[in-house]
Amino acid sequence: MTASQISSPQFAATANAPPKRFQVALIKPSHYDDDGYVIQWFRSFVPSNSLAVVYSLVEDSRQRGAIGDDVAIDITAADEINTRIKPAAIIERFRTHDNFGLVFLVGVQSNQFPRALDIARPLRAAGVPVAIGGFHVSGCLAMLPGIQPDLQEALDLGITLYAGELEGRCDALLQDATRGELKPMYNYLNELPSLEGAPSPILPKQFLQRTYNYQTSFDAGRGCPYQCSFCTIINVQGRKSRGRSADDIARLVRENLAQGVNWFFMTDDNFARNKDWESILDRLIELRAEFAAQGGKDIKLVIQVDTLCHKIPGFIDKAKAAGVVRVFLGLESINPQNLASANKRQNKITEYRGMLLAWKSAGVLTYAGYILGFPHDTPASIAEDIAIIQNELPLDILEFFCLTPLPGSEDHQTLFKQGVAMDADLNRYDIEHVVTAHSKMSRAEWEGAYLAAWGAYYTPEHVERMLRRAAATGGGISRLASMIYLFSSMVVIEKVHPLQGGILRLKRRTDRRSSLPLEPVWRFYPKLLLEGASKLYRSAAHWLWIDALRRKVRNDPDRMSYTDTALTPVGDGDTEELELFTHSAAAQQAVQHARKIKELTTVKSVA
Repeated sequence: MTASQISSPQFAATANAPPKRFQVALIKPSHYDDDGYVIQWFRSFVPSNSLAVVYSLVEDSRQRGAIGDDVAIDITAADEINTRIKPAAIIERFRTHDNFGLVFLVGVQSNQFPRALDIARPLRAAGVPVAIGGFHVSGCLAMLPGIQPDLQEALDLGITLYAGELEGRCDALLQDATRGELKPMYNYLNELPSLEGAPSPILPKQFLQRTYNYQTSFDAGRGCPYQCSFCTIINVQGRKSRGRSADDIARLVRENLAQGVNWFFMTDDNFARNKDWESILDRLIELRAEFAAQGGKDIKLVIQVDTLCHKIPGFIDKAKAAGVVRVFLGLESINPQNLASANKRQNKITEYRGMLLAWKSAGVLTYAGYILGFPHDTPASIAEDIAIIQNELPLDILEFFCLTPLPGSEDHQTLFKQGVAMDADLNRYDIEHVVTAHSKMSRAEWEGAYLAAWGAYYTPEHVERMLRRAAATGGGISRLASMIYLFSSMVVIEKVHPLQGGILRLKRRTDRRSSLPLEPVWRFYPKLLLEGASKLYRSAAHWLWIDALRRKVRNDPDRMSYTDTALTPVGDGDTEELELFTHSAAAQQAVQHARKIKELTTVKSVA
């Protein structure tokens, strides 16, 4: 059966008949760990913006009666990273309503696609309409010829594939579903909608209760002007920035504050390049003052920006005033050759120290992503780079990723065209597994370098150094200690990346990948008990040594006088003395290039 053959029940509309109830189940799937079990937590850390976006669009359609005044819409939203998905319960819910509705698997990334299919199979076998959208479907259709086998498998199951964005099209999708006329595929990749005035991405509080601190998320804009070859965003959401207005952002923040939600993760890949960044921050500053005067909760904001954001006059100061407490930075590498190989020429190693010091002086916690597996990386060079970062960059949290040719990226397209072997298992495309070959490292060496990087950065000596830097610059050492604990323990103890982490791992025997057998009860539960006890012991021990360092720094009467190379203000002699600029010929060339640009700029301004 294909998606277009799904038929909805026929209803006799009468004045006294109860309204037909169209069921919408929105699901953000998780993915499987190395043992084939769904990665899920009692409390998760990173909320899903895709879930919030689609929920708000469907809710807007519901409020406007978009599928008929005689039809009521029941909407549920679940993020599998913190909520168990029970296909049998969904089937029963839909059967009660004669399968009148739609299960929409939203925001599905490549590593989540196998799990999405496993959720969908029993639903489709029971006749429940199912659609899948997200970056995997969109990325494959945007960058690869024809229909790839995994997408064809979904189509063969009668699953509708949705590529592109839902703004302005939600009514039509729901109307097709009510008529039983869902198309096998919707492709709007070449029709990017405006976001201004669109329904704000808001999830009701009951759907946020399984996130830590009731965190939520929103996108102020989409698209990115840069051309990083490993990025999928530019090929799915475009290179032209499209954004929500300051009024839109103020409205969604105000509505969330009204329901007691004050932690926000802005998912824009690079908010600093949003043309309306200043008006948005100004409105948030006003809201903070307004709610402070009323004794309400303060806005806490996490954003993502590029490494040149400090060059924008007033950006960091206004970000701090607007409630930004954490900032994610795409550092990626300190080797200019690696940056050039990925078309990430906007990153200038000569600007790293100034940028990080600016955030440090604002009291904002900095996180940086660092990619391992660029063409010029080796286990030895990676270790050397980490040591330089520790000594010379005032960075707080460093998180590591394996360079991954994600479907939808230029890297994946290039390897596909060249016929280079890539891992066939999409579940491994989670940027922490090696999925293709490297010119200078074997797979085992690459994987070993990834695991070793976490231990190399989060040593007791460097953890104490980071805490002392925070204390000396007025940062919150308790807050930093908590983040250090999360990022230094998750890979070692839970064997998942911190961005997939949470509080108290949940594992169900029957929630296993369909291609793997169910473990017998007598084996699964004793193993789970022993595993849980071991993780609890290791986690407690890990926290105790971090907390001991925190207390040591906090109780040091001279903590405010601490300084080191990384905290030293940027000086003219840096490029001659620091290893960041002298450790390789490529670094030295980057310094010379920066000097030439500065000289030319100076001459031009004088003229």
